[in-house]
Amino acid sequence: MYLPSHFAEPRVDVMHDLIRAHPFGTLVVLTSAGLDANHIPFEVDPEPAPFGTLRGHLARANPAWKNFSPQIDALVIFQGAHTYISPSWYATKKEHGKVVPTWNYAVVHASGPLRVIDDRAWVRRFVEQLTDRHEAPRSDPWKVTDAPEDFVDTMTNAIVGIEVPIVQLTGKWKVSQNRPQKDRVGVAQGLLQNKTDDSTSMADLVRQKQGD
Repeated sequence: MYLPSHFAEPRVDVMHDLIRAHPFGTLVVLTSAGLDANHIPFEVDPEPAPFGTLRGHLARANPAWKNFSPQIDALVIFQGAHTYISPSWYATKKEHGKVVPTWNYAVVHASGPLRVIDDRAWVRRFVEQLTDRHEAPRSDPWKVTDAPEDFVDTMTNAIVGIEVPIVQLTGKWKVSQNRPQKDRVGVAQGLLQNKTDDSTSMADLVRQKQGD
């Protein structure tokens, strides 16, 4: 990933927060047929330091967990807020007009060796953990134990667990840091007027970087 220094986000806790907020990652592995990408939810564990561990699961029928090159680290990509940035929001547009559109975004790339965990007890614990986290905001959260036990056994037998001990963690926050302060103010104001979730989140990121 191209990463100019002014867009780098080196703080591990900030990158972990993005993963927790946007856990649906893209797992990329090298197979005998070439690159293969799968889109799955992950849990991030901060241990072991410094970068932690990613955990997820794949369908047993998915060839990716069998047909990957163990010599090449897997890459997992997490996409945070992203949105179009209009040059009309820049104060400098009125001064010289030398402005162009761009796209702001926050992403995390995590890489490390892919480990397959074909253990039904491990998979059951992981599925319960993943479910409990995403059901927690609901007033009447569903639990794995709400389903018949034999059905749960059948479903968990149809998946395998995966782990990626993170050996490299890279964050890129392209949130208008390369613009003058007055342009960043205009970007934040323009984004808030759009009133979409991504625009509001990006406005917050732009303002946070103003204070860093």
